[in-house]
Amino acid sequence: MAKLKRRLGVIGAGKMGSALIRGILKAGVLSPDKITASDVDPGLLSALKQDTGIKTTSDNSIVVKSAETILLALKPDMIRSVLQEVKGLLTQDHLIVSIAAGVPIKAIEEVAGAEARIIRVMPNTPALIGQGAAAFSPGKRATKEDVENVKTILEAVGVAVELSEKHLDAVTGLSGSGPAFVFMVIEALAEGGVKMGLPNAVAMFLSAQTVAGAAKMVLETKKHPGELKDQVASPGGTTIAGISALERGGLRATLIEAVEAATKRSMELGNR
Repeated sequence: MAKLKRRLGVIGAGKMGSALIRGILKAGVLSPDKITASDVDPGLLSALKQDTGIKTTSDNSIVVKSAETILLALKPDMIRSVLQEVKGLLTQDHLIVSIAAGVPIKAIEEVAGAEARIIRVMPNTPALIGQGAAAFSPGKRATKEDVENVKTILEAVGVAVELSEKHLDAVTGLSGSGPAFVFMVIEALAEGGVKMGLPNAVAMFLSAQTVAGAAKMVLETKKHPGELKDQVASPGGTTIAGISALERGGLRATLIEAVEAATKRSMELGNR
């Protein structure tokens, strides 16, 4: 994996900010002395510093002064106030990377300035175990090197694709919120196993492994899920009986509506 060429400052060291920091360090793309993180939670910062050896602070201005790439790992409603706090310290050398759901590049530009170099990112929580699925969109001032640096950061914790910003709300609805939907599927499959007599722990283990294995088959065979489904469902067999029950229950439509609802909520968070 390529090495990062710029120091990294992370404002917001919660789950996603910490996951990206740990992934970068584990992949060896940046050393701990090149990373500075800030947060309002001193306990979180203390644990992060002890675990990783990075520099930590409660002062966001120190982060901006100590790095060229500034990762805003913040909730959407915090972006404007934090940018207002540090915008006097931002220079043309800074790249701003935002992972705030729904907050468009133009909203960041309104505070940071039209000349700011910005890349908007939508990661997801499997980044915590190095299995993230992220998408990113560069602003008009972002350079090729900026794009490569952000891709390196995201690929340290999974995979990343570059998309037009108009697609990022849909990415939020699909891969951003999607893990929660899949967790519900795993839980429901396990409960079905328990209903039919399996021990709880065994049902949960088999359910999770079944979902993981099925996903890996799609990725590795590159076959359409419908084709793989048909290979399992033999005429008059157990699987087609179960599929019939899923169709009666509206599984497809419900999942489609879930992605649609999450996408629309992402748009609302961006005040559009």
